[in-house]
Amino acid sequence: MDTKYIICVVGTRPEAIKMAPVIKRFQLSKEFECRVLATGQHTDMLDQALSHFGILPDFNLKIMREKQSLDYLTSSVLEGVGQVLDKEHPDMVLVHGDTTTTFASALAAFYRKIPVGHVESGLRSNDPYLPFPEELNRILADDLSTLFFAPTIHAHQNLISEGRDRDKVFITGNTVIDSLFWTLENLGSYKPDWVAPLLPKNRIVLVTAHRRESWGQPLNSICKAIKIVLSQYENLHVIFPVHKNPEVRKIVYSCLSDQKRVTLCEPLSYPDFVRLMQLSYMILSDSGGVQEEATALQKPLLILRYQSERPEATEQGTGVLVGTNTDLIIRECRRLIEDREHYKEVTNKPRNPFGDGKAAERIENIIRSFFHTT
Repeated sequence: MDTKYIICVVGTRPEAIKMAPVIKRFQLSKEFECRVLATGQHTDMLDQALSHFGILPDFNLKIMREKQSLDYLTSSVLEGVGQVLDKEHPDMVLVHGDTTTTFASALAAFYRKIPVGHVESGLRSNDPYLPFPEELNRILADDLSTLFFAPTIHAHQNLISEGRDRDKVFITGNTVIDSLFWTLENLGSYKPDWVAPLLPKNRIVLVTAHRRESWGQPLNSICKAIKIVLSQYENLHVIFPVHKNPEVRKIVYSCLSDQKRVTLCEPLSYPDFVRLMQLSYMILSDSGGVQEEATALQKPLLILRYQSERPEATEQGTGVLVGTNTDLIIRECRRLIEDREHYKEVTNKPRNPFGDGKAAERIENIIRSFFHTT
């Protein structure tokens, strides 16, 4: 097989974290030339995540601007990625997940008849507006893809039921587990300096919330639940890394900045976030990746969404869908705090349904086989 040229496209922090193991595999291979195209859908958080893994983008579109619309993002990524592809002529483009970068990059590759490999393919909530616009982004990316790297059995079944070519759909595990394990191996005994004074007197509750469907009143309801739970249990301390989106920051800071046992901080580096997950008593989040990471770390997770494309977390019992319902959030927090047997059961699950840390290796082997047979 002649050396094949792969371009891996990333635009956001989660994409960078989840694509990093794939990028590193290809960069070490003698059979592939791999270059990284960063769209800059997010800027600082994307660069921060890539640097943790020692990855520098070969191309950076730097498209991010204040109050960017979905129209702007889609058109900017489509045009910018298209220009790079016209110049570079790669043999394959790899995209990840469900962002606007994912969809628009896959479309740019399709327009040039370049095969697309979709990492974390096949996730479905079965509601086009939950999460928005991610659910439709990932479906459209799959429509444009040649190879489908499904992280779980559920994702594989979704793709097969949609009529995708069975010979092109592969269960690989989720690459975020590769990144998580690699990060844990390199953390040693490290913990952020500002966290140490909070331990061991307090139980840490880690909170993240950023999705569009949570903006406005839903986020207010989440913050209200946090305040009530804190008022009822004096040994809790909430750490809330606040997303940079102004819609999120406005609500979170207005609701929680006056709370003594709440630390509001900037988005954390990936190592700091991994360590905080490890140190947490429980986690509240609307993030998809956190559902996978918390399950792998055996940490109780209240999922601040009403539907999830990752049913493995709820089936495993580490995750509970609570949406943004104040009463339901409070009830499930109380259960984890007061019912020790329930907490033990949640934190002692024997297996991780999201992967074994070898997803990137499988993806590389599948792509190698694809080029050997085409």
